Amino acid sequence: MIVQYCTFELGPLLLGVEARRVQEVLRFQLVTPVPMAPDFVRGLMNLRGQIVLVVDLCKRLGDVEGVRSSRPINVLTHTSGGIVSMLADRIGDVLEVDPDRFDGVPDTLRGSARDVLTGALRLPDRLLLLIDPERVALC
Repeated sequence: MIVQYCTFELGPLLLGVEARRVQEVLRFQLVTPVPMAPDFVRGLMNLRGQIVLVVDLCKRLGDVEGVRSSRPINVLTHTSGGIVSMLADRIGDVLEVDPDRFDGVPDTLRGSARDVLTGALRLPDRLLLLIDPERVALC
């Protein structure tokens, strides 16, 4: 069975999420901060009247190093708790992959990254890390 994955970049990382979970990708949006929220919660945004949690993936994955965009994009994903926006630097391609080709999360990844990633796929030029939107929003 082949599954489509929407990919996006965060610094040097290539991340992916099942395309069926992605509602849309938006350019930079204004966000209202939430006092006393975990550091990875950038805040809330108003999406056509719906309040959406905005998660800073850089913080959620443990302060990803590398060149970062000053105006990140919003990857809006469906979760059991509603829509969650994950901030990324650039949108990538939609890849069609057999889920059985994914390996487990690399042992070299430590900390909070292990909490939200579910697998890795070796591509010809880099590693694709699969992210679980359900886990991203857990505080």
